[in-house]
Amino acid sequence: MLRRLYQEQPETFAFTPANLEWARAQITKYPVGRQASAIIPLLFRAQEQEGWLTKPAIEYVADMLDMAYIRALEVATFYFMFHLTPVGSVAHLQICGTTPCMLRGSEDLIAVCKRKIAAHPHELSLDGKLSWEEVECLGACSNAPIAQIGKDYFEDLSEESLETLIDELTAGKTPRPGSRIGRFSSERAGEQVALLDTKGDREEFNATTALAVSIGDAFKRIDGTEVPLRAPWQTSGQRGPIGVMGTERPKSAVQQAAAAKAEPKPAGNNPVDRTGVTKQQAVVADKGKPEAVLAVASGGTATAAAGQTVAPPPEDQANGGGQRPEGLAAPRDEKPDDLKIIEGIGPVLEARLHAWGIFHFDQIAAWGPEQVLFADENVPGFKGRCTRDKWVAQAKIIVEEGVDRFLERAKTNDY
Repeated sequence: MLRRLYQEQPETFAFTPANLEWARAQITKYPVGRQASAIIPLLFRAQEQEGWLTKPAIEYVADMLDMAYIRALEVATFYFMFHLTPVGSVAHLQICGTTPCMLRGSEDLIAVCKRKIAAHPHELSLDGKLSWEEVECLGACSNAPIAQIGKDYFEDLSEESLETLIDELTAGKTPRPGSRIGRFSSERAGEQVALLDTKGDREEFNATTALAVSIGDAFKRIDGTEVPLRAPWQTSGQRGPIGVMGTERPKSAVQQAAAAKAEPKPAGNNPVDRTGVTKQQAVVADKGKPEAVLAVASGGTATAAAGQTVAPPPEDQANGGGQRPEGLAAPRDEKPDDLKIIEGIGPVLEARLHAWGIFHFDQIAAWGPEQVLFADENVPGFKGRCTRDKWVAQAKIIVEEGVDRFLERAKTNDY
């Protein structure tokens, strides 16, 4: 089935501070050089933040993982779990149309979607709340026909039960996932004929359904935690893309601790935007003047003429050793070099270097061991990148031989 990116795309994407911290933590689960293995959870988190997976989000994640854009696009376009077009503000229904579900009536379910949501897949309902599509096998054939909404399966569906499900979603209710005919898991339909001695001790719902019921949120769960994800625009009682949030219940001590841990706190050296730049490091160009303004956490400013060096604020201390490279208040002639030409430096790391006052290849080429150590230890999520990718050696070639010659040598990693 052909899957293409949506024709209208936003200009940019950025993880929220909390999601950025979460994403960096996922990357640390994999060995150095194997961080691309984190692409699926990072893409899914981007989708949960925005409601659908945009081209800027795919490229943003690829930059975080040092992957070629085409590799990230291959993943995003292969899996139906990724929505490549805008979806309903409440829910997006994915109806399985593969043979077992088709034999059990999935075509009738698609007819219901056409009648009650929109005439064509990937179209929004008139109220903008719902959308639908047909997908390939979802792997729950014994409970066919099924539909997936967010992370949950709705199984043993019929025309009537799907119509009821759609009505509940439209009314702002949170339908319970799982079987519509009372199956506990994937046992044969009807009365239980195996493991009869455990029937009386069995819980009311299986683990997946019980989790959704316990948190009152069928569609927006992160990694099985008890605290559902709430995007920045969502508060108690609101509905955001994919998920029906409902009224917030009192939190347990465990939930309160988890929520406090996830709460973004942009202060000190914590990143405050998609670049990972801190308040103390943010350099803001003062339009119309040859000076640059260095913003500090207290709200005050310190100015310096363009081309002069600026000492870092006292709050910005090195982590892990080394000496911070000497930086400029602004790029020379207001024209920074494209540092992304250096292999291993993407948009995120370029922004971090700009925050340090590093705008030109010759600055990096002049680094000694102490500056390299500082860079290795102070790029969140990219520890050791400067040494591993030989930034200094690359920069020296660019300075001494020019960009064209460097690009020729880069083809064979001749650094």
